[in-house]
Amino acid sequence: MQLVRGIHNIRPEDHGCVLTIGNFDGVHLGHQQVINALVNKAKALSCVPAVLVFEPQPQELFSPSTAPARLCRLRDKYSLLEKLGVKRLICVNFNHKFAQQSAAQFIEHLLVAKLGIKHLIVGDDFHFGKNRVGNFFMLQKAGKKHHFEVSDTASYKMADCRISSTAIRKALAFDKLAEARDMLGREYSIIGKVFHGDKRGRQLGFPTANVLLKRRVSPLNGVFAVKVVTLKGSYEGVANIGARPTVSGVRQQLEVHLFDFNSDLYGQCIEVVVRKKLRAVMKFDTLEALTAQIEKDSEQARQFFTQST
Repeated sequence: MQLVRGIHNIRPEDHGCVLTIGNFDGVHLGHQQVINALVNKAKALSCVPAVLVFEPQPQELFSPSTAPARLCRLRDKYSLLEKLGVKRLICVNFNHKFAQQSAAQFIEHLLVAKLGIKHLIVGDDFHFGKNRVGNFFMLQKAGKKHHFEVSDTASYKMADCRISSTAIRKALAFDKLAEARDMLGREYSIIGKVFHGDKRGRQLGFPTANVLLKRRVSPLNGVFAVKVVTLKGSYEGVANIGARPTVSGVRQQLEVHLFDFNSDLYGQCIEVVVRKKLRAVMKFDTLEALTAQIEKDSEQARQFFTQST
């Protein structure tokens, strides 16, 4: 799949596509319905199915302190969208200058002149341009002028509940992993690159693979039984997701101890599939107390995997 980073990298040969626009955070079952419609429409029109996303997401620019936790990063979206048949992912740098352009400029410069869209799929509540004055009706009107069609993304419902990234975050926050899985269409996981930590886990007898969560705030926190997918295979383990209250001065990160594993993972991307919450994050008075608790967590995780096989 082609990744276009920035409007300035859109090439003349990229002109002409079927497009959808959104955050697509988590690429859940509702998003998948939209992508399926996108791919089918692109086939019918003999065009490239393309997705346009913003980085950072608008709320992260305007209200960084209250922006919701991301379900996935751009790297994850790329992989998930590619599996669904998307052929082009356009990542627009969302900054204050871009946000100040008029709705008419957004349509005529980006959608028409740069992308030459043949069909656009967006929600009927989609707003864009300075002060968010652009709307679905404006897009339909522009479509008649510039010869592209616009269709609405109908809500995908499950058990009379609309699937949304917000609903999935809420399910994860309340440790309803099965509910989140049903909306995502897969178990929730975190993908990231393993970096060199402070080796604290190794000193305690529980070496860990550390994944920095970077800008993203984790949608869930605590200690979990996890399945870890590496280049060398899948392993069971126990993970701490979020803060490390016993060891101060560390940003939010993911630390995972893999059972029966002694290889080097530094620099590799791993996928940590969250299977069961074991407990909330706790602060311990001593490293000895922390070590004793990690032993209990590991045993509990092993029992979970034994019982679930």
